Amino acid sequence: MKKLVLVYNPVSGKAVFKKRLDEIIFKLQSRGCMVIPYRTTPENENLLDFVKIAAPDGIIAAGGDGTVHEIVNLIMKEQLNIPMGIIGTGTSNDFATFLKLDTEEYFDRIAAGKTKKIDLGKVQDKYFINVVSAGMVTSIAHEVDTRLKNAFGKLAYYVHGLKTLPSFRALDITVRTEKEVFHEKAFLFLVVNSSVVASFKNAAVQASVQDGVMDLLIMKQCNMKDLMVVTTELLAGKDISQRKEVIYRQAASFDVECSEPLTSDIDGEMGPELPLRIETVPQCFEIFY
Repeated sequence: MKKLVLVYNPVSGKAVFKKRLDEIIFKLQSRGCMVIPYRTTPENENLLDFVKIAAPDGIIAAGGDGTVHEIVNLIMKEQLNIPMGIIGTGTSNDFATFLKLDTEEYFDRIAAGKTKKIDLGKVQDKYFINVVSAGMVTSIAHEVDTRLKNAFGKLAYYVHGLKTLPSFRALDITVRTEKEVFHEKAFLFLVVNSSVVASFKNAAVQASVQDGVMDLLIMKQCNMKDLMVVTTELLAGKDISQRKEVIYRQAASFDVECSEPLTSDIDGEMGPELPLRIETVPQCFEIFY
């Protein structure tokens, strides 16, 4: 019998998962899995001890990208030789969306122990599964009130973003890869592992979680009209990598600097200030797939 720790965030995604908890346990239990639930708290100071005592065959992260990020770092830093599953229940479930994990068959694959190795990114001592970003746009995620996110979901981000558009200003950003250097006035940069970022489904069309590189997107300074066109195309799922307002590259590592203090965002969580050294760790992490 496969033993799984189900780490769930009770407040993510309008707090709906609490109503699905019994359903998820039933789906796994009916497939021959023992399910040990763990309810997250802001500190999660007992999570590591809980996992060690439970000694599971895998961990299922049920929540948004922040919950997934925390479990990824727990597994990597503690060198736990177990796979992770993802049940996306948050306001943003970008990585689960990219891998198309929101299906009934996914529970069959978890029970059968089907896994794949994927790349992770690393910034200082933090691992990320999907995205590192910084710039005027990325601050929106941390400025939106939690109550609004829970009540209105993704709409809260879009409304706040439209409200702050007139105050956007470009920053002097320098990015170095193994082959080239960019000096740009830019609204933001993204280094991504998948093509789904902030619910935009084709932000990086060439992205793969097994190619040993990350994908860089730089949104260059432009007028408001062009910025709105790029945003509209992103919302429509179009490829923006060839637009004149965007720089798109793939590389195994990126060094990013800014001419003024700038805080990064890692998988939706507050990250360190720039400068950053962003590296790809190829196929180091096992997920249920």
